[in-house]
Amino acid sequence: MPAKYIRWFKDLTIKDIPSVGGKNASLGEMYQKLKSKGVPVPNGFALTADVYWSFLRANKLDKKIKETLKGLDKKDVRELARVGKKVRSIILAAEFPKEIANEIVEAYRKLSAGQKKAGQPTPTPPKRGVAIDVAVRSSATAEDLPDASFAGQQE
Repeated sequence: MPAKYIRWFKDLTIKDIPSVGGKNASLGEMYQKLKSKGVPVPNGFALTADVYWSFLRANKLDKKIKETLKGLDKKDVRELARVGKKVRSIILAAEFPKEIANEIVEAYRKLSAGQKKAGQPTPTPPKRGVAIDVAVRSSATAEDLPDASFAGQQE
């Protein structure tokens, strides 16, 4: 069954910014175009923006967040901080959908199986609790626009 929420770097191009963000789309471009030229670009995968929306819908957070933001005075910094803290706590208290979690774990296992360290055999997919080194990065779908910055948004 094809992945619903995961996109591998080998399949990403700059045209995928709306679904995986600029950083992930660029990693896909580098993986595809530089690897064949001998530049070592590690493999990886991106979560699509659908993960975010599915997470919100599964926990009915879209409605809770809208209600929390209703009437917010965006010019009142204290109010912004208070409401932001409340929204974060709503999100952190939510449960991660199993369908998404399972897909991420399976992609991580595939990624792990493909890792090879110099002088070592290709490892088998990790069992529960065994990990390979990875970098987890945010990649917003509308970051680095000429009139907007989202630095620190994914805190």
